[in-house]
Amino acid sequence: MPQDRDAALRPSPEALLAVAEQETRGRLKIFLGAAPGVGKTYEMLASARARRNEGRDVVVGLVETHGRRETEALAAGLETLPRRRIAYKGHVLEEMDLDAILARRPALALVDELAHTNAPGSRHAKRYMDVEELLAAGIDVYSTLNIQHVESLNDVVAQITRVRVRETVPDAIIDRADDIEVIDLTPSDLIQRLKDGKVYVPDTARAAVENYFSPGNLTALRELALRRTAQRVDDQLLSHMRAHAIPGPWAAGERVLVCLDEDPRAAGLARYAKRLADRLRAPWTALHVETERSFRLGEAERDRVAETLRLAERMGGEAVTLPGGPHIAEDVLAYARSRNVTHVVVGKSDRSRWFEMLHGSVVHDLVRRSGNISVHVVAGETPGPAPAPAPRATGAADARPYLASLALVAVATGLGLALQHILAFQNIALVFLTAVLVSAVKLGLRPALLASLAGMLAFNFFFIPPLYTFTIADPENILALFFFLVVAIIASNLTARVRGQALAARARAKTTEDLYLFSRKLAGAGTLDDLLWATAFQIASMLKLRVVVLLPEAGTLAVKAAYPPEDRLDAADLAAAEWAFEHSHAAGRGADTLPGARRLFLPVHTGRGVVGVIGLDSDKEGALLAPEQRRLLDALADQAALAVERVNLVGDLEQARLDAETDRLRSALLTSISHDLKTPLASIMGSAGTLRDFADALSGAARAELLTTIEEEAQRLNRFIANLLDMTRLESGAIAPRAAPHDVGEIVGTALRRAQPILKHHAVAVDIDRDLPLLRLDPVLFEQVLFNLLDNAAKYAPPGSKVEIRAGARDGEVVIEVRDEGPGIPEEERARVFDKFHRVHKEDRVRPGTGLGLAICRGFVEAMGGSIVAVGRAGGGTAFVITFPTARHGACAP
Repeated sequence: MPQDRDAALRPSPEALLAVAEQETRGRLKIFLGAAPGVGKTYEMLASARARRNEGRDVVVGLVETHGRRETEALAAGLETLPRRRIAYKGHVLEEMDLDAILARRPALALVDELAHTNAPGSRHAKRYMDVEELLAAGIDVYSTLNIQHVESLNDVVAQITRVRVRETVPDAIIDRADDIEVIDLTPSDLIQRLKDGKVYVPDTARAAVENYFSPGNLTALRELALRRTAQRVDDQLLSHMRAHAIPGPWAAGERVLVCLDEDPRAAGLARYAKRLADRLRAPWTALHVETERSFRLGEAERDRVAETLRLAERMGGEAVTLPGGPHIAEDVLAYARSRNVTHVVVGKSDRSRWFEMLHGSVVHDLVRRSGNISVHVVAGETPGPAPAPAPRATGAADARPYLASLALVAVATGLGLALQHILAFQNIALVFLTAVLVSAVKLGLRPALLASLAGMLAFNFFFIPPLYTFTIADPENILALFFFLVVAIIASNLTARVRGQALAARARAKTTEDLYLFSRKLAGAGTLDDLLWATAFQIASMLKLRVVVLLPEAGTLAVKAAYPPEDRLDAADLAAAEWAFEHSHAAGRGADTLPGARRLFLPVHTGRGVVGVIGLDSDKEGALLAPEQRRLLDALADQAALAVERVNLVGDLEQARLDAETDRLRSALLTSISHDLKTPLASIMGSAGTLRDFADALSGAARAELLTTIEEEAQRLNRFIANLLDMTRLESGAIAPRAAPHDVGEIVGTALRRAQPILKHHAVAVDIDRDLPLLRLDPVLFEQVLFNLLDNAAKYAPPGSKVEIRAGARDGEVVIEVRDEGPGIPEEERARVFDKFHRVHKEDRVRPGTGLGLAICRGFVEAMGGSIVAVGRAGGGTAFVITFPTARHGACAP
């Protein structure tokens, strides 16, 4: 089709993205050998010296010379960083100093023995993880590796050499390498190097030649190294063709699926699937089907399943756990067809023919029903001796279901004896069949099978002639008794299977309900603390683990919630938590990074990145999370992350609103200052300039008028500045009233004397009750309140109008009113007049003032425990009403 042709002529977006990502990372070159002693370290040092001669900055992070003189001579000419010393169980171990290399930041670092396991207490458990961190920092790395250390080839090497290598690296390291150089020697040359003592000391070399370094073993290992390198080269060629839109034959889209269970050989199946996928250049998936039987597995078997799935993930596969029914083959094939899988890998069954006849065979069902899907039946290898089956606990708790099933048979027997005069003995068999079905529904399969056998015996003994003996006289009764037993067994089997499915469905429904209730709880959480507490409690209750939740605070991680409540983490836990937060990967217990921590720390992601870390801990040994628990934790963490994001967005929105309001107030303040401060300054400067330039020409009255103008405008300017300072004090919380008993009339008189210049064109009336009690007030603050109200009245009331001050006591309160006869305030504006910079009338913009006077009045009055409101007057104008509770202020009679 035209679209397909056009797509083939365009570069692959994935390949271009991979090239772009590589630009920001360091380059990795691996010197790969088939066996120790082929000269990997020597060739790495020789290449590094060549790069140094070309002018590159080369540093030796760690090189193991093993006492070989020619290798030591090459390393001597290169800058070598000191190793880090780690104390462990009375010994001092030396490891590569990762932090020193990162601080030095060379262009190229040499790191020998890529598969090495670091000493306990190191940042990373494996040296290849140190290399990954160096690459992420943009530092190129040269490293060495033997083919037997590649994870997917571990089983193959063990079959060839009869030695299982414990230190392995994921195949992803090989796939990520930019260059692989195979260091190859013929078996005869390598064996000669061993005999010459250039690899091991003579005694060790002799044993190595007799066992590991045989010509056959070395030839097979050489082939593995060459094939694995050729596969990587082919991948690189394919990526190059896709990135540059070079046409050619592409892979047919193969996909591999491997079925895993609790069998110890499952790890071998996963490695075989990895090798098959590599040969086919195909993605692969590890699938575990959960059935009713899965709920009866022991802890060791469940941990084995979880570890095998984690192994698949480490080797680059996708791990999937699928809820299934009684027909496992159908579930596997349905999943395979939905994912376009072309190859299914399954383990060879070691069960007996009789078992397969009774219960069926998953392998045979897969082969028969697979259609176009290829099925690979693999025997697999058991790592070491097969583990002995764990002994089952015995006791009263295990015997109760069986005793209950026998009790049901006894009840059925009694009921049958009561009905034997009414029913034929053949019909009484239905009573026993009912007891079997009840046992299967309530107690499970094995108690139901016991009930079937006991019911057959009781039916024979009590109801089939001759009675009270197990002898059967009539052959027809023998056949009826046989079919009764068969029907009872089949019915109990089917009923127990339905019961198991119902229990599994009930468990999943309970999990779904808990997730739904958790989402509702998160939706109703109003604060971040409530949200995090709900998250910690929910995870702890559903997974039966101890939980801590950490969020960034002041540049570091802090415990924000925990269940059970705990607020302390040791240094190892904090280091693991910070690493998980910074690198967005799991760290701590059971993880590849900082496994010495007591807890496992998992990052919590949102669309904006990592928002926090969840720490998990329990007293049990082994893996903390089974696969189904990890899925449940992911669901809980995703919900919590979205809720945290919602709270953060609400906070960001509120902060944005506050910032916008601050900007608005700042603009209003600047506008007010630019106008209101400019006017008095202009008057002062003009009057002062006139006095300076024309003092001799001015009459005494003119000079006095100019001086009066300077004084009044300076006072007005002083009031503006005082208002600004008072508002600053209010917003910073620096207002602390110094309350003491005072006479309201005295404070009113002081305020009137201060306001006399601005009220000279108005009539002032004062009406204060004589029996007004003393109030505990700050006289300075209250005087400023009255002055601002009088200034506001003088500003808006027309000249010649009356300004009134009234004070009286009523209903246990002291009420002070300041009235004017100005234009008044509209009812809808009365609550807003106390806001900063708010002006009611358009012409207010041309009136002098900062718009802060009434806001300061409200702040001062409320600081002294009172309230102030603006009300309209019937005849026009405004009344500002101040109310102080006398009891609260400790009023007393004058």
